[in-house]
Amino acid sequence: MTDLPTQHRSEFKIRDPFVVPHEASQTYYMYSSFRFNNRPGVGVYTSKDLENWTGPKQVLKIPDNFWADNMVWAPEVHEYKGKYYLFVTLTSTEELPTPIKRPTNLKRGTQIFVSDSLEGPFEAFSNKSQTPIDWMSLDGTLWEEDGIPYMIFCHEWHQIVDGSMDIVQLKEDLSDVVGDPEVLFYATDGGWVKSLKEVGTKEREVGKHGFVTDGPFLYRTKEDKLIMIWSSFGEHRYAVAQAYSESGSVKGPWIQMDELLFHKDGGHGMIFKTFEGRLMLSLHQPNVSDERAHFFELEDLGDRLKLKN
Repeated sequence: MTDLPTQHRSEFKIRDPFVVPHEASQTYYMYSSFRFNNRPGVGVYTSKDLENWTGPKQVLKIPDNFWADNMVWAPEVHEYKGKYYLFVTLTSTEELPTPIKRPTNLKRGTQIFVSDSLEGPFEAFSNKSQTPIDWMSLDGTLWEEDGIPYMIFCHEWHQIVDGSMDIVQLKEDLSDVVGDPEVLFYATDGGWVKSLKEVGTKEREVGKHGFVTDGPFLYRTKEDKLIMIWSSFGEHRYAVAQAYSESGSVKGPWIQMDELLFHKDGGHGMIFKTFEGRLMLSLHQPNVSDERAHFFELEDLGDRLKLKN
């Protein structure tokens, strides 16, 4: 990644920062959405120390005449069976049937792309999302359990008011889904969650109220407890919560924890380990504008996670 600028992470805006440590090169890769030549796409920064980042280099260019070239959100990259898979939320300008008193529904979904390299280019399996094409869906993430790959994603409040967290099985090569999605929980299952109207977000726009599910990421603790971190809006606006699977399986049932992991108007978190073995939470803060990547060290307490003092 030569001839690209290097900046401290406090110097550039980024939403939904997703960090992949590459052990062989001792390099961190951080993905986010960008505009290249006034077209939406996905780019990556690289760093040796998590502080100074070089980039962005484009790793995904939306093909011409693609189903969605309006907005690109929340990319994340997972290594799986020798390849790298990009999960990213795309939005079309094509409208979906809109429920009464709801904001205009647009075709939106998570699509999976594949590459042999962390630096791309990532290629599509097909010209459609892997989430249902008549849903407004976003923030898909990968989880493998008992040799079976799954995508966990959000069914958006725009369409159903009380946003849900859903799961669907993927084919072995992640090219498409197997069967239909199932609901894991709803936003209001989190007792801390407030509606967008309650927290003063978008309340002046007709129909723009609802309960948000956002940014799922799964982690198994040192005591084999399966934790999901996810974001919504609470007393201090955007936040990161924790839920745990009562059965220990990704299918749940999922029990919401009362104590938030992070509550200071930051979110869409993910978890990674540094090359020195420190467990880290990555998120963006603040949520509305001038967002920056922030990293916080975590403690694995076995039954839950907490920010390290």
